[in-house]
Amino acid sequence: MMWFDRNHPDVVYADKRSETHILCDGRTLEINPDVVMDFCQMPFKDETFNLVVFDPPHLSKLGQNAYMAKKYGVLSYHWRDDIRDGLAECMRVLKTDGVLIFKWNQSEIRVHQIMDLLPAKPLFGHTSGKGGLTIWMTFMKGDAA
Repeated sequence: MMWFDRNHPDVVYADKRSETHILCDGRTLEINPDVVMDFCQMPFKDETFNLVVFDPPHLSKLGQNAYMAKKYGVLSYHWRDDIRDGLAECMRVLKTDGVLIFKWNQSEIRVHQIMDLLPAKPLFGHTSGKGGLTIWMTFMKGDAA
C-alpha cells in the first residue's frame, strides 16, 4: 500500500499470500506478489539488495475474514519470533552499507514491545499516519552485521 509504483523494475514485491478478494463494497483486493515467500525464510542469496523495506503484518486480533486481515495479513501466535527472524532475514539479504526501512504500526502492539527484537538501534525514524501510530525506522548494515 506504500508504493508509488509497485511495478517499478527495481522493486521485488513479496508476500506469503497470492489471493483475490471481493470486498463488501464490491471493490477487488488483489494480493499478487512477484515472489510468494515467508519473510522468515527468504529465497534470496546473502547480500542481494541495497535497500529492503520490511512491512510485516502488525495486527494479531483479527478474524481471517476481516478487511484489515485480508489487506495486510495477520500476525501469528509466535509474532515475536516471526518479527525477530524476519528482521534477521532482511539484514542477511542486505548488502553491506545497504539500508533497511522497517515500518511498524503500533495500534495493537506498541513499539516498545518490539524494541528488543530489532537488529540494532535505528539510525533515525519518523511517525506518521492517523494518530502518529505508524513508525518508520531506518537501519544501515555495517561490516559486522
